[in-house]
Amino acid sequence: MTHPALENLLLQVAAFTPQQLALISSQAEEKHYPAGAYFAEAGRVAREIGFVVSGILRVCYYDKDGRDLTKYFIEEGHFVVDLPSYQYHLPSAEYIQAVTEVQLLVFKASRWQALSQTITNWSQAESILITRALLAKVDRLSPLVQQDARTKYEAFLTLFPTLANRIPLAYLASYIGVTPQSLSRIRKQVPG
Repeated sequence: MTHPALENLLLQVAAFTPQQLALISSQAEEKHYPAGAYFAEAGRVAREIGFVVSGILRVCYYDKDGRDLTKYFIEEGHFVVDLPSYQYHLPSAEYIQAVTEVQLLVFKASRWQALSQTITNWSQAESILITRALLAKVDRLSPLVQQDARTKYEAFLTLFPTLANRIPLAYLASYIGVTPQSLSRIRKQVPG
C-alpha cells in the first residue's frame, strides 16, 4: 500500500527510488486512535515512531498539582515520537494523546532501524528528519516564551491557522497558558 503524504515527505529529504519508498511504506502498520487515546504514555519507553496521516495529537504532561498541561500539537504530515525516550531507551516524561480521531502509520523500532540495513541513504534521511522534527518542536514552543496571552494566541493562529477550530478550547488554553474562560475572551478580541 502506498502512502503519498509519507512518500512526499521522504522525497523532500532524499532521492528514494519507487522500490525504496514501497519498502519503507511496507514497514509501517496503519493504526487508528480515537480522540483521547494515547500513542505514548509517561513512564513507558517509546518503541514506535508514528507518521500522522490524519488528525491531531498533543504532547502533554501533568504538573505537581495534577493539572493537565499541553506542550504542543502535532498535525498531519509530521512524525510523532518521544525522541529522548526512543533514542536512549528512557521512560518518557510526557504523554502523546489523540486530540481528534487520528490515523497513524506506525513503525516499530526494529523495523525502522532495519531500514538502515537495506536502504543506503536511510541514515542520512533519518538524520534530516530528526533535525526537522526538532526545529518544528522549537517553532511550536518558542511563541510561548515571554509573551502575553493574546500575543501567544495570535502567534498560534499565524503558525497553525487550520488547527484552532479543530482543537478543544481546554487544550488550546493549556497550550497558551491561560484558563478556557480567558481564552474565550481573547478569541472575542482577536479578528479572524
